[in-house]
Parts: sequence; structure tokens; C-alpha cells
Amino acid sequence: MSEKIGFPESVSLAVGGMVGGGIFAVLGVVAETAGPAAWLAFVASGLLALCAGYSFVRLVRESDDDVAGPVDHVEEFTGKRWLAGVVGWVFTFGYVGTMAMYAYAFGSYLLELVGVHAVYGVPARPAVSAAGVALFVGLNALGARASGRTEDALVAAKVLILLVVGGGGVYYGYTHHTLQSGVHALGGGALAAGALSFVAFEGWELLTFDLDSIEDPTETVPRAIYVSIVFTTLLYVLVAVVTTNLLSTDTIAAHAETALAYAARPVFHEAGFLLIAVAAVLSTASALNATLFSAARLSQQVADAAHNAPDADGTPGESVGHQRTGGESPIRPLLVLGTITVILTVYGSLESITSFASGAFISIFGVVSAVAYTRRDSAVSAAVPALGAVGSLVALVALFWHLHATNPSVLATVAAIWAVVLAVYWLPRR
Repeated sequence: MSEKIGFPESVSLAVGGMVGGGIFAVLGVVAETAGPAAWLAFVASGLLALCAGYSFVRLVRESDDDVAGPVDHVEEFTGKRWLAGVVGWVFTFGYVGTMAMYAYAFGSYLLELVGVHAVYGVPARPAVSAAGVALFVGLNALGARASGRTEDALVAAKVLILLVVGGGGVYYGYTHHTLQSGVHALGGGALAAGALSFVAFEGWELLTFDLDSIEDPTETVPRAIYVSIVFTTLLYVLVAVVTTNLLSTDTIAAHAETALAYAARPVFHEAGFLLIAVAAVLSTASALNATLFSAARLSQQVADAAHNAPDADGTPGESVGHQRTGGESPIRPLLVLGTITVILTVYGSLESITSFASGAFISIFGVVSAVAYTRRDSAVSAAVPALGAVGSLVALVALFWHLHATNPSVLATVAAIWAVVLAVYWLPRR
């Protein structure tokens, strides 16, 4: 049995899960929507993530099962197996959305590096993104994944790059008198951007799926979640300030999927652009590979639990989250999830993919916060989950209202995806 991981490794996993690829893809969309107030949007979504983190931790401590995950907790504390199944299924498709987003950014940054954007007049990005997904589906099917040390090195490298670019950008903006607070830009756009940016905080919850691999999880996991969310929020604030202060609105709109690389150009010139582009390619590739593995296992657990429903005589089946698939990715879920990811990343726009993925995780974190609220025993234990539940509801409404007002076609696409997801879960039960 491998040695259990401690606090530093847990923080690295959580930070790596969040910064893994989301910020490279979602930053431009958030900056385009909120303008100079983009950093405030990340603060708002970071606060909601922190409330959700507290709620996850509270359920871990209240649970009768030392290694139960969030899907198990929904069933344990509500008694509603169907709700746990929906949460597990939305988790799975939320990860599909994030993978499509990673693949989108992977293709965009890779093409920026090679300087090719079309072949015989046909955009090359969809084909490159699809090829990336196919590559990592194959690698996972063969059991080829990066080692823990490789992942730690990648996390450290990309965080260092973001800190250097962010710090250099702030210094450049200060010396050229271009920095602005963005407070004047507060409004509905900033609120909607906060909802759109939520997917960039997905990743820390993976710690709660692997409690049995963490040393002293009741003490390690809470500290790792809180530290990682706060650190990641500050990092996102830094890069958002730099991006919105060094790039014009038109430039952000024209290069939303690669905005961070363009933000590095005024300070570090072409070297900065290339550095961010390389970091983005490696980061999104790593995130896509790791998420495929986790999503395939989770979807298999949910599917197995659905087939293990209570018998007619009332004999209970195994809980939704307790099905185990071993250490390898199941092949069929890999192929299915990979195919859906390819469809989303080829035919979906970056905004529609980001909106769907953010909406999925807002919904999940809101439900978990609401469940944690039912376990309250003090003012703090009531206020924090309540803020998470209500804030998630407000964010979800703001997200759909923004899409309705600015891009109804994207709203229709997101609604169609949600309809398919729920149909896939409910129809086999009829």
C-alpha cells in the first residue's frame, strides 16, 4: 500500500486541481464580462467556494463513515438516494464540461505556439482539441498517468509562472500609471462574471473523494481546503488585475481563450507570451488527463449504484458513492465521457462550455451547503452554509439571466445540455 499523503501534498493537489487549467481558459471570458472588476468576480466566487469547502468539511466530520465522499453525504444526511444520484451524475457531467474547457484551451494555446490557426480555411482549433481528448483517453485506457512527483512539479511550475507574470504586470501597471481598482465597473456584469468564474475553483473537492489516501483526514483535509482556496483566490485576483489593466477590451474580446498569454506580452514581450503559452499547454493537458481518470471512476460508481438500487423486498443497495472501481480507469466510461467531451469542445463555444461547467458546480456546491445547513449547531455552522446555499442560488440565477440578456443562443445550448444530462439519468428509471 502506498504511503498516505500529508498536508503539503494535499494543498498541492487542491491548488493543482483548481489552477490545473481553468484559469487559462476562463480568465478571458470573465475579463470580457466584468472588465476591470474581474478580480472582484474572482473574490466573490472564491468566497462561495470557501463556504462550500466549510460545508464539505462539516459533513465529513458529521459522517458515520470516515472515508465517505460528498455524494455519500447527500444520501446519508437527507435519506434521498435519488438526490445523491443526481448529484453524482451532475458531478460527472460537470467534469465533462471542465474537460471540454481544458481541451478548448489546450488547442487554442498550442496553435498560438505553432502560429497556425486554420488549414485550407478551416479552423484548426476544434481538430486539435479533439485530438488532445483522444490522446488522453488512450493514455488513461493504457493506465499511463503522470506520477505524483511529476504533478507536484507541474503545479509548482505553473504557480511560479503565474506569480512572476502577475507580479511583473502589477509593477508595469504601477510604473505606467495604468492600474485601476475596477470598483467603478461593479454591476450585473461583475455578478455574472463571478458565476462564470466558478469553474476555476473546481478541484479542491477531489480531496473529499480520496479521504482514505490522506493522513489524518479529519485534520488535514479542512486545513488543506481552506489554505488552497484562499491562496488560489489571491492568485486569480493577481492575474485578473494584470489582464484587465494591460489589455484593451477589444483585445480581450478577440483573444478570450488565450488572454493570459497576451497579457504577459507588454511586460515580458515575446518571451512572456511563449512562457504562458507553454505553461497553458502543459497545464491543460495535465488537467485533462487527471480529470478523465477521476470522472471515469466517478461515473462508473454512480452507474453501478443505479443498478444496485434497493430490492423489491426493501433490501437496501450499496450507497451511490461507495462503489469502487479499483485503481484503473474503466474503459467504457472513458470512451463515453471522451466522446461527449469531444462533441462539446468541437461544437460548443468557450462561453457555453464555461457556463455549463460553472452552473454544474454551483448547483452541486449549493446543494452540499444546504445539506450542511441542516446539521447546524451554532451560529457559525448555520451562517456559513446558509451563505453558500443562498449565494449559489443567486449566482445560478445571475448566470442564466446574463446569458438570456446577452447571448440567448448560448443559453439555449446550455439548457439543451442540461436536458440531456437529466434525461440520461432519469429515463432509464422509467
